[in-house]
Amino acid sequence: MRKLLIGYDIGSSSVKATLLDSDTGKAIASQGLPKVEMPIHSLHKDWAEQDPSMWWQYVLEATHAIVKAGNVQKGELKAIGISYQMHGLVLVDEHQDVIRPSIIWCDSRAVDFGNAAFEALGSDYCLPHLLNSPGNFTASKLKWVKENEPANYAKIHKIMLPGDYIAMKLSGEILTSESGLSEGIFWDFKANGLSQNLLDYYGIDKNLLPDAVPSFSHQGKVSAESANLLGIEAGIPITYRAGDQPNNAFSLNVLKDGELATTAGTSGTVYGVANKPLYDPKSRVNTFVHVNHSQENPSYGVLLCVNGTGILNSWTKRLLGGDSIFYPQMNEMASEVPVGSEGLSFVPFGNGVERIMENKHVGAHLNGLNLLKHDQRHVLRATQEGIVSALTYGFDIMKEMGLNLNTVKAGHANMFLSPLFRETFIHMNEVALELYDTDGSQGAARGAGVGLGLYNSTDEAFVGLEKLASLEPEPNKLEIYKEVYANWLANLERIIAK
Repeated sequence: MRKLLIGYDIGSSSVKATLLDSDTGKAIASQGLPKVEMPIHSLHKDWAEQDPSMWWQYVLEATHAIVKAGNVQKGELKAIGISYQMHGLVLVDEHQDVIRPSIIWCDSRAVDFGNAAFEALGSDYCLPHLLNSPGNFTASKLKWVKENEPANYAKIHKIMLPGDYIAMKLSGEILTSESGLSEGIFWDFKANGLSQNLLDYYGIDKNLLPDAVPSFSHQGKVSAESANLLGIEAGIPITYRAGDQPNNAFSLNVLKDGELATTAGTSGTVYGVANKPLYDPKSRVNTFVHVNHSQENPSYGVLLCVNGTGILNSWTKRLLGGDSIFYPQMNEMASEVPVGSEGLSFVPFGNGVERIMENKHVGAHLNGLNLLKHDQRHVLRATQEGIVSALTYGFDIMKEMGLNLNTVKAGHANMFLSPLFRETFIHMNEVALELYDTDGSQGAARGAGVGLGLYNSTDEAFVGLEKLASLEPEPNKLEIYKEVYANWLANLERIIAK
């Protein structure tokens, strides 16, 4: 009998589910929904919200699709893993009903609360204890609700991250993880527990937070009611949960000190693993608990995040053709113009405040436009070069922290499908890139197998993980990409100086 695992990846653009054979490590079936990007509602400037019930509905539909495609038989499905968009805030009442839409990761309404907390608590506490400024993370979003929506705040039974909500819908149990608490900036790394100082400052009752379980562990079972909705058996255990960036690193077997992973979906990230608690004094990149962290063997994930990456690429697509133009066609058009886009440069910070810019509103800017020279192709290439330039800006911060950035792993997905993007990435950052056939939902499925105990080691969980390519910078191209980045950086500095 097959031993099958389901992995869910709850993104802000889509929900993906994968059915994985634990023995071969190969995906039997996968489904991503919806076929167009999920809506993000912005009622006011800097707001970004989604209805959690929408995520659950797509989980139901995707599960039916993969169970049918995989011809799943009774007893074959062994465990479920969940990956999710980080830093979101979901509020439920005592009946487990959602109180208000989720305030998601790219919502920046709570920046002022986080900045005030950082000043009041002091860098001497926040940096060594929280490893971050409270910034615009989940704890600050909860404080915003407390101050601005007291009626909703009074109804709260528990707060959750998006993945905790999906686990609750599956099992009826409300839990979170240490990694999740750290991504919300609720975790005191020195005390190895909740940050009572931050909770006291914000006036938040710790009982609003769920109990924490290890990322790899038994975390409840699928209820009879949910099993009926999903078309699977009741009692299947949930054995893994993690935010999308720690999970992306896990999906690429990035678990050891000095290893790095990168993604370029709606946002763009680089995630490095360290065995000691590093932090940036300006909190421009952020440190959280990694999925394999324990007191005996500490493991930390240092996250560089740029909000305006894939969302800029999709915006450009809509601007230049929408449904009449496709990403491969965009990549081909962009490749028709030389490196540097003949002086056209795109600063991509148009999706709320950016952490690497110290939570400032920089905005998106197209610089150097020449109406007699530039056309669609230049805009498309400048878009990709601008996104990589923003990631390079964050790379430099990570280098200052002491991370060794020589080889980076990525899934063959999203913007890393573009040969031009990959070339720009390896040359501008002077790194090797290993490309793998995997994604977040596959990683969540492998995590479920680890949490269930199907594997004797985490290395065994990566049987079947296929490396598609290893790319190295070409020495003769390094100088020209340095010039592209220097031009981009000069434009950024002019924008900031205004």
